[in-house]
Amino acid sequence: MLILGLQKMTLLDYPGKIACTVFLGGCNFRCPFCHNGSLVLPENFGEAMDYEAFLAFLDSRRGRLQGVCVSGGEPTLWPDLPMLLSQIKSFGYSVKLDTNGTNPEMLSALINDGLVDYVAMDIKNSPEKYALTAGLADRPLALEEMPASVAEWMNAVKESAALLMQGRVDFEFRTTLVRELHDAVDMKAIGRWLAGEEKFFLQTYRDEGDLLSDGFTPHTADEKNILLSTLRKYIPKAKIR
Repeated sequence: MLILGLQKMTLLDYPGKIACTVFLGGCNFRCPFCHNGSLVLPENFGEAMDYEAFLAFLDSRRGRLQGVCVSGGEPTLWPDLPMLLSQIKSFGYSVKLDTNGTNPEMLSALINDGLVDYVAMDIKNSPEKYALTAGLADRPLALEEMPASVAEWMNAVKESAALLMQGRVDFEFRTTLVRELHDAVDMKAIGRWLAGEEKFFLQTYRDEGDLLSDGFTPHTADEKNILLSTLRKYIPKAKIR
C-alpha cells in the first residue's frame, strides 16, 4: 500500500467531523480533469509515507481528531485496505471512504465488517458518457458498444451504487461538473439512474495544477443551477457544493 499524501486536519472532507485525509496511490480510471494527477500515474508518484509513521500520527491525534478520510487515487485497488481501516478503527476513529465504485466486492465486505462509517462515491457522468469522462474512451459509448473491460467497470459502478442505496451505511454520491463533459441531458440520465432520497452533491471543477489533462473549464453559477434543477426532479436532496 502506498500512502502518498496526508492532510493532517480537515473540516470539509468528512461531514460533521474534524478529520484528517490520507491519500493512497493508484487508480484504474484516467479522468482527464482529475485534480490528484500525481496519485494516478505511477511515473508521477512521489515518495511514500512510512506506514508505521502514519499509524503513529493517528495515535498522537487521538482526542483531537474524530475521523479519517481514506481517499486516492482509488483505495479499493489495495487488497490490504481492510487491514488499514481496521487499524484506523482500533484508534477509535470513524472512517470515511472515497471511491469510484469499481470494486463492489471490496465495498460490500467493508460494510459487512463495519470498517466504514461513511462512503462518498463518485458518479462520473451519465452511463453513456461514463467511459469518456473516466478517460477510458474518446467518445460517448452505449453499453453495448463498450469494450468488455470498460463494460465490466460500468456494471461494477452500477452494482456499487445499488449497494449503497440499500442504506446499510451512510453515504453520498457526488459529481464534479466540467463544462466540456456535463450538460442537462446528462443530469437527467443520472437522475433517472439514481432516483431517490440520497445525498447527492454537484461539485465545481477547479484547476489546482495537478491535472492529467488541460482544456477544461467550470460552469457558471447560472449553468450549475440549471443542472441542479434538472437533477432535483429525480433526486430532490441534490445540492451544489
